[in-house]
Order: sequence, then C-alpha cells, then structure tokens
Amino acid sequence: MELLQLKCPTCQSSDIHSHSPYTTKNHGIRIIYQCNSCLVYFSETKNTFMEGLKTPMSMIWLVIKARTDGMGLNAATRTFEFAKNTILSWERKFSDLHQVLFLYTLIHEFIEVIIEGDEAYTKVHHTVPPHESSGWTLLLMDRASRFIWELDCGTKDRKLFKKAIATLEQIVSRTNDLSLLTDGERRYGNLLFEVCYELVKTGKRGRPKKTLKRGIRVRIKNKGSQAHKKGRKRPKYQSPWAEHPETTHTIEETDIHANHAEAFWSALRRKCTTFRRKTNMYAKSTPGSQRLLHVYWVVHNFIRVHFTTREVPAVALGVIERRLSAHEIFHMQMA
Repeated sequence: MELLQLKCPTCQSSDIHSHSPYTTKNHGIRIIYQCNSCLVYFSETKNTFMEGLKTPMSMIWLVIKARTDGMGLNAATRTFEFAKNTILSWERKFSDLHQVLFLYTLIHEFIEVIIEGDEAYTKVHHTVPPHESSGWTLLLMDRASRFIWELDCGTKDRKLFKKAIATLEQIVSRTNDLSLLTDGERRYGNLLFEVCYELVKTGKRGRPKKTLKRGIRVRIKNKGSQAHKKGRKRPKYQSPWAEHPETTHTIEETDIHANHAEAFWSALRRKCTTFRRKTNMYAKSTPGSQRLLHVYWVVHNFIRVHFTTREVPAVALGVIERRLSAHEIFHMQMA
C-alpha cells in the first residue's frame, strides 16, 4: 500500500535499504535505514507518530481508543494514570495524521459521489446564544460509504462554510458526478455556485447563462410546514441553482435528505465527550474541540468498522484495500 511505504525523510525517495537494528527500552528492536539516493541514515520512526515517544504503543492506542469511545479527558487521566498534558500531546500528534490521510484520499478519482451536509451545535468554553457560539460543527459525509469528508468546528458564519466548500471544490476535481444534499441550509449551495460554475452559451442574444458545472447537483429539503407562512412558500424539495443542461442524472425526492448525517451526530454525541449534552465535559476551546474531531475523523474513516455498512468507510469508498491497524497508523510518515 503506497500510503504505508517507507520513504527517506530528506529527499522522499523510496529507494532505501535497512542498515542496522537497534534495541529500545519499551518498543523492542527497531531498524536504522539508509537512503540510496542522498545517503542519509534515519530511524523507522522518523517523522511518524511514534518519534520521540517512550510509552508503549499498545498503551497509547488504548488511551486514544477510549477517548474516541466516549471517555472524558479527566476520566482517562484517572483510569490510565497519565498526566493530562501527556494525553493531550498524544492527541495533537494523532490529529496531525488527518491532513496526511485527507490528501491521500484526494489523489483518487471517484465515479459518483453523493454527499450529505449538516451542522450540529455544542457548547464551547461557556454558554452563549447559538448564533454567537464557536461550537458549531459542519459535516460533509459520503452517503454510500459513510466516509467523512469534512468535520470542522467554529462560528456558524461564511468562513466556516467556505472551509467545507474548499473541500467540495477539491472533490469536484476528482469526479464528474457529484450531488450535494442538505436539510434547508442554503449557504452550501450558494458558496459552491460561486466557485463551481460554467457559462453556457445558448446561441441566443444576451449574456451566457451561469450554471453549476456539468455533473454537479444541489438539492435542498426544506424542513417544517410552510402552511402558516404568508406570501410565497418554499417547496419541500428544491433545486435552487441552475444546473448544466448536460447534467442528466436526477435524484428522487425520497432520496433528498440528510438522514445519515443526522445518525452520525447521534453516534458522535455518544463517542465524543465534547458533544455530550447536559455534562461538564464540553470543550474549553475551539482548537481543543477541533483536535478531538480530527482524532475521531482518523479512527472513523480508516480504523473503525461502521456499524451499518460493516466496512471501514475508507475501504467502502475505495481509498484503501483494507482497514489500517493502530501499528500502521502510528508508523505512518507525516512528512
């Protein structure tokens, strides 16, 4: 698997050979490698999660696994008898794998992608009105595989949605068929339309018509009853932005929903303590919440088997051939 291939940390060459073994106190025998291109010597843990760590890998994985199964930070400190800052440092290093795995995912091409977009709110630091809170988390999830494309937290404003659209823009470049389905939130489609549009010449006088790029569809399911509203009422299902005339694939109204995203929030509130309601385990800062979300992103997408599909999401999406073990994740080069 190319993702796990050992490379020289200096020149990124894969033309390397083992030079000599050495013994560590807690991790057994490890190997020193030499690059045949630049002749640099380096350890097998260079630029990996395990670089510089003395705690046994099995114990670190027990802590991270417990944290992504719903154990709070203070509870983990008491149970495993590690300092709070030690556990936080492991989570920070583990969350750095998010960027490596995300970029690896984007080197693949996809035949058809159906993405559900949704948002959830949780308390961060102290109680404020929801529109002022930085505890909003935005989710983009692949419907078929349950692969999470985006899981970002912050204030529910244009900046947060632009992060999601930047991800969608990269996905668009890897597929010719993308459908975005949301529950009433129009900012996904508005911002996507700003960056992914075409000018279609019809042969008629006037300016060319602006549409979404060929193969891109956006559908909205408006929640709630419109009966009590005065004036023009929104339909339950909408395609609010003009689509390219060559975009042929249609979506049935019964398929326009974000039910799988809603189910994900339910699971996240059980397994991620910062999202648990009516407790004092909320995140004390937005970066702290994002750190734990990135840890959960790695475990959800590449390690843990999804309870519905019975597959690891990255495997179901076709990104990797099999689930990754904790040992492989910990020894994956991050640079």
